[in-house]
Order: sequence, then C-alpha cells, then structure tokens
Amino acid sequence: MHQVPRISDTEWEVMNVLWNQSPLSAAQVVARLQETDPSWHEQTVKTLLNRLMKKQALGYRKEGRAYLYQPLVTKEDCVGAVSESFLTRVFGGSLQPLLAYFVESRKLSTEEIAELKRLIKGKEKK
Repeated sequence: MHQVPRISDTEWEVMNVLWNQSPLSAAQVVARLQETDPSWHEQTVKTLLNRLMKKQALGYRKEGRAYLYQPLVTKEDCVGAVSESFLTRVFGGSLQPLLAYFVESRKLSTEEIAELKRLIKGKEKK
C-alpha cells in the first residue's frame, strides 16, 4: 500500500462521511455534511474530494453522470499516521510523556482509569 496521505481538518470531515458509508456521490457527501453544519457548500466539497483524490486517499467510479467516491485508505491507517506524527513532533517520539500529560491534566473517570490499566496489563502479557 502507498504511504498514508496527510489530511487537513476539513478533509477529515469529508473522509469521515465516506468512512461511515461509501460509495457516495458528491451531492450525497454534501447532504451528510450539511446535516451537522449547514454552511457546507457543494463547490467546497467538490474541491476537497478532488484534493483527496490527488492525495490518493479517495477513488471513484463513474455511474451514469455521477461519480461515486470511496476511501482508498482506512481510518485506522490515517489515525495511526497522524498519531505518530503528533507523538514525534510534540513529544520527541516518546509515549510516556504523552500519557503522563493527559493523565495528569485531565479528570479521568474510574472506568477510564480501569480501561487504561487493562490496556497496560494486556501489553505486559505480550
């Protein structure tokens, strides 16, 4: 598989629509985006779809006069790439200071603490 492309914040919104359901036409993507934010415009979405195709994050097939778009990369791969980039840029690639920052700066519920402990124990067993 090719390298995971860098995706902007607005491109993430378009990709989330298509990760949830695809293939979709540009008009269907616009309609889904407008459900939560009516300020989305068709031309903006079409521009973003074209950018994502150039980045090889999306592919399409032509059906009649419509182009139906579908992701070429998984959400998991994109999340992984963004997470690794953030970890490297902000914490020098070290996971411990990242976890320490979030654990110390946020109020965690008992359930969240238990889940973090479970994840760490699972890693210890491997």
